[in-house]
Amino acid sequence: MGQVAFDTLQASEELETAGISREQARAISLVVRKSHEVADVATKRDLEDVRKEIDARFDKVDARFEKHEAQMQARFEKTDAQIADVRKDMTTQISLVRKDLQLEMAGIRSEQKLIRWMLSAGVLGIFSLVVKAFLVTAL
Repeated sequence: MGQVAFDTLQASEELETAGISREQARAISLVVRKSHEVADVATKRDLEDVRKEIDARFDKVDARFEKHEAQMQARFEKTDAQIADVRKDMTTQISLVRKDLQLEMAGIRSEQKLIRWMLSAGVLGIFSLVVKAFLVTAL
């Protein structure tokens, strides 16, 4: 912290001019000067130095923030690209599964048709045996 300038000679002369004795004026001036020496008072220069220091620190913080912001943006872009790739792969996989299911369903339908045909043939065969048996017993 800076010292506050205090002119003891000028102060004591002004006190003498105001009617205080020379000894009293000197004593008052010395007391005031000593109080200024002990006082921890910030000067305009001190305040300006602190402001400059704070500005410098903020500049460093801003630079670090901008650096980290750029890094985060790069990470976001990389992640977005990875997500797009995964979506594309998932879409392809889903499409393949759908095709497999369609083929499977077509196979099941074919099996159902075959089973129906076989059942129909079996029922006709049994029916014809029953008719033959009926005719043989009836004659």
